[in-house]
Amino acid sequence: MIKYLVLVMLLFQTILSSAQVKTAKNINYANNSEVSNTLNIFYKNDGVKDKPVLIFIHGGSWSSGKKETYWWLGRNFARKGIVTVIINYPLAPNAQYEKMADDCALAVKWVQANITDYNSSPEKIFVMGHSAGAHLGELINADPKYFKHAGIKNPIKGMILNDPFGLDLYEYLTTAEKDDFYYDFLRTFTDKPSVWKSASPLDYVNNIKNPHLLFYGSKTYGAIKLQTPRLREKLKANNVAVEIKEIKGKSHVPMISQMILGGNDLYKDIVEFILLNSSLQTSK
Repeated sequence: MIKYLVLVMLLFQTILSSAQVKTAKNINYANNSEVSNTLNIFYKNDGVKDKPVLIFIHGGSWSSGKKETYWWLGRNFARKGIVTVIINYPLAPNAQYEKMADDCALAVKWVQANITDYNSSPEKIFVMGHSAGAHLGELINADPKYFKHAGIKNPIKGMILNDPFGLDLYEYLTTAEKDDFYYDFLRTFTDKPSVWKSASPLDYVNNIKNPHLLFYGSKTYGAIKLQTPRLREKLKANNVAVEIKEIKGKSHVPMISQMILGGNDLYKDIVEFILLNSSLQTSK
């Protein structure tokens, strides 16, 4: 009987907490009518001001994925006091990587200009991405041309990369097996090695000043297991605050799908990282 009452109380608390989370859907961040340029915002309507905001960029090999898939990520972070923005961006074959990155930068610009309406602070912007989304997030953070195109200075307080794919696209595309994935990637990055170099965030690592939290799975793709620690070493050599965690037993997709559960350990690490760095001054 006691066990039953405890379960009922936990269920009630979960429903109550979820009910406090508000969602603003399908906001266009690029002043057009494109669905690919929309975002959803998840925030807790509890009267607390100046919360940190996390912008999430989804993965999908630069050719698939949508913001609606990750409603649970927005809900879980909002329940933990982090205003969360899940964005769409244009996908291959309709767009190549520079257009994707430019639009991701525009989404960040919109957040900076408007997030106070959702009890969050434009001084506490964090970006998280999984897979191809992590690549795009780090690219706009590291290569200054994207925020220059958007007409703002880089406002990102910190980066969270979850199993990032494509940190060194030149290395990957010059050594990878020419399978269906390879030719799919060429739709985004062309068949020109010079473009692969320009699209590789590791080529701009010396521009990075903000702190990083890196995750990769012990059973993920070889390129991720090679390049994520390499990013860590380069940041560390430049005296940039960086933490890396290998998640045992996880392959590529489960690295993000595990976060469907709000009690997943990655939330604790990410929330601690955001709260710590929200109170620190970082130079851009």
